[in-house]
Amino acid sequence: MITLGTARASPGETDTGRLEVGETRDGSPVRLPVAVINGAEDGETLYMQAVSDGDELNGLGVVNRVVPRLDPSELSGSVLVVGVVNYFGFQVAEHRNPIDDRKMNRGYPGDEDGTTSERIAHATFQAAKRADIILDLHQGSTSRMINETRVRCGIRHRLHSDCLELAKAFGCGHVLDIKGPDGQLARAGPEHGIPTIDPELGGCVGWDEESIRYGVEGVFNVLRHYGYLDGDVDLERQTRARGFDQYGSPAGGLVRFERDLGERVSTGDLLFEVTDVFGELKGRVTADDDGVFWRTRRLPQVAAGEYVCSVGTNVDQY
Repeated sequence: MITLGTARASPGETDTGRLEVGETRDGSPVRLPVAVINGAEDGETLYMQAVSDGDELNGLGVVNRVVPRLDPSELSGSVLVVGVVNYFGFQVAEHRNPIDDRKMNRGYPGDEDGTTSERIAHATFQAAKRADIILDLHQGSTSRMINETRVRCGIRHRLHSDCLELAKAFGCGHVLDIKGPDGQLARAGPEHGIPTIDPELGGCVGWDEESIRYGVEGVFNVLRHYGYLDGDVDLERQTRARGFDQYGSPAGGLVRFERDLGERVSTGDLLFEVTDVFGELKGRVTADDDGVFWRTRRLPQVAAGEYVCSVGTNVDQY
């Protein structure tokens, strides 16, 4: 029998339930939706979670598609799922937890006596620590972004190559291989000896079916590659960026992009122009380095100095 919160599954069974992680302001319990898929055959454990940022829903779309398709009679090992991590942010469609104004994915491994975010991080990390690999499903908030997978442990970490292999198995096509901030699950997992990746499934308002499809395929790729399911996975070469240049606007106005997401750019290439309301040119911004056009703001209007776009740099194939 494998349990997660109130979900209980014997070998060959699937169950859903709730994981209690604290209380709301009126004293009602906070219970996160969870699932357990317990394979008919023995094997390792995969942990997967989504919506640690409350407005990032593509990962939830992946969970919504993957769990019904996982047949425990065909599974070796088990899959533990937390469908919505940032309970409070999800309810109001906000990125951060509005109760403590914390970004959930900066609080791992958590604190059972801390703020609401730290308590949720602690409870979900206790589940994640039971696993052999971890998938923390994200998206580029509401920005426009390519589908990519992030390896956040840092190139000198003892599990760096294991995390890279996991990212390659997931197979979004692009990998951002840069050490992440303290408190990310993709940092805390490797610190506890568990290969972990942070798939960033595009960026949108609501959810995007193409990015969800990438995520669903990625999860099943991982399940096959690591022997949870039968089947072979061709590990295709990924485009990896090990640097990230961000660009702000030189003036207030309206942005006009000159590059498409995923397009290769060279030093000096025009990235975007800024015009006034009547179309008069106010500024141009060019690439500082060779790279891949990675991410942009969604709305065209900008103030002087406001974020506009990012280019992945130090690019190679692995």
